[in-house]
Amino acid sequence: MTNVVLKLSARDLVHADLASCRWAGSDHRLAGVAKQLERARIGEVDYLAVCPATNIPVAKGGVDHQVKDGAGTLWQLAVHPALQSCGIGTFLVAAAELRIRNRGLRQSELAVEENNPRARARYERLGYVAYARQPDSWDEQAPDGSLGRYETICPLMRKELA
Repeated sequence: MTNVVLKLSARDLVHADLASCRWAGSDHRLAGVAKQLERARIGEVDYLAVCPATNIPVAKGGVDHQVKDGAGTLWQLAVHPALQSCGIGTFLVAAAELRIRNRGLRQSELAVEENNPRARARYERLGYVAYARQPDSWDEQAPDGSLGRYETICPLMRKELA
């Protein structure tokens, strides 16, 4: 067995990256990411791409600085399915936390679906602690292109940043 080591970097996600992020969701979801990039342009959010040397994103995610005073809220985190469980999500979260600290904030928050125990366990390993639960919903695009409303419950998790 041979181990493969990728040198990763985090940078701002840009519109030109969206075509290579089809692994991250439907056209509807990527259109939503494009709207968030407009918010990034005016400084309300940071939207990150994690890339190997090819500079093609293998993970993406945002930090919303408008949700809660004194905290950055991580959201829309995704890693290419073929590369999950390789530490890329942990690298993405660390890069997002650095962006939060660089704004002088000392708290990071996120929500994770109750039916995603694997992600919740990763966030707990990274020091996040659940403190509440809340309903959430969003539009999901079906394979036929139609939109339906997806509803779920999400534990809210928080981490104090050093």
